[in-house]
Amino acid sequence: MAKNPLNVGMVGYGFMGRTHSNAFSQVGHFFDIPYKPVLKAVCARDAGKVKAFAEQWGYESIETDWRKLVERKDIDIIDIASPNDTHLEIAVAAAKAGKMVMCEKPLGRSAKESIQMVEAVEKAKVPNMVWYNYRRVPAVMLAKQLIDEGKLGKIFHYRAKFLQDWTISKDLPQGGQGLWRLDVGVAGSGVTGDLLAHCIDTAMWLNGGIAKVSGMTETFIKERHHNITGKTEPVGIDDASLFLARFANGSLASFEATRYARGHKALYTFEINGENASIAWDLHDLHRLQYFDHRDEGKTRGWRNLHITDSDHPYMGKWWVPGLQIGYEHTFIHQVADFLEATGAGKAAAPTFREAMATDLVTDAVLKSARSGQWELAN
Repeated sequence: MAKNPLNVGMVGYGFMGRTHSNAFSQVGHFFDIPYKPVLKAVCARDAGKVKAFAEQWGYESIETDWRKLVERKDIDIIDIASPNDTHLEIAVAAAKAGKMVMCEKPLGRSAKESIQMVEAVEKAKVPNMVWYNYRRVPAVMLAKQLIDEGKLGKIFHYRAKFLQDWTISKDLPQGGQGLWRLDVGVAGSGVTGDLLAHCIDTAMWLNGGIAKVSGMTETFIKERHHNITGKTEPVGIDDASLFLARFANGSLASFEATRYARGHKALYTFEINGENASIAWDLHDLHRLQYFDHRDEGKTRGWRNLHITDSDHPYMGKWWVPGLQIGYEHTFIHQVADFLEATGAGKAAAPTFREAMATDLVTDAVLKSARSGQWELAN
């Protein structure tokens, strides 16, 4: 049966542009979705580079002004894969133009920006979603199912960390392509809004809302050469961020993120402890879920290593035979599949802009607490 084409207009051609383009290209090969995504146009300021990207990924056309992309009548969905300082303006304009909108995380550089974006998409009543892709890891989705089924019982503890080491050198500049995450004006914050945002989104999806936080941050290198101004400029982002939290359900949490953990490139882990059972997950072993159930017979009680590859595991029935694994890029394909399926059914697909705004409220509270030295409300 012929499916309705869905013309994709993407802003950005960096790392996230690649993951999103791959997802739109592959989703129809594995999932029965109501639309056929068409890579209609990709937009970026550098005409030469965006033309090369379009040719590599199969986009039909290019733009160098996102406003022209938004105005095009042949574009159905605007996918924002550009730096954080562009999200607000593009999303609001896309919503006003009646386009579906997908946006990279974090939604805004602050909750103030996110609120404006939520208002825009809800006023226009356009489908919207934010790319918190770790929700779509099959093992993480199984963790969600186990929690919702009550297997863990009352939740007592949640702990998460996201560790990297790529900004340790004092000679690394800030600003410009590839290094805009070190420029506070573009990024909004450092690891709090970049890495911890992933941890927070997953945590609230699994365990409910966060009520209040107590955080601290550190910028280890205070000044860096700026690629745009050509001058040595103060560094405004946080290199490391830690916070304690209390969930609305009474459970306690600890979160840590840093780009100064030598030996770690992307170590994202979480563990959840409940009255009956515990679960743990590690991005470096993303197809496995560790599970401990205290109700097991005592002499055989212990941590189980669940290999998430069987057809009855989340999403895995769409892929290969049991025992064969999938990876990082598949999480984006899952997200596109869920978005298009929900949109075709007239439903919202999580995380919506409003849900992503809740994460930005928490990150704002963490940064505020780091300045005040006090507990701060996170909602």
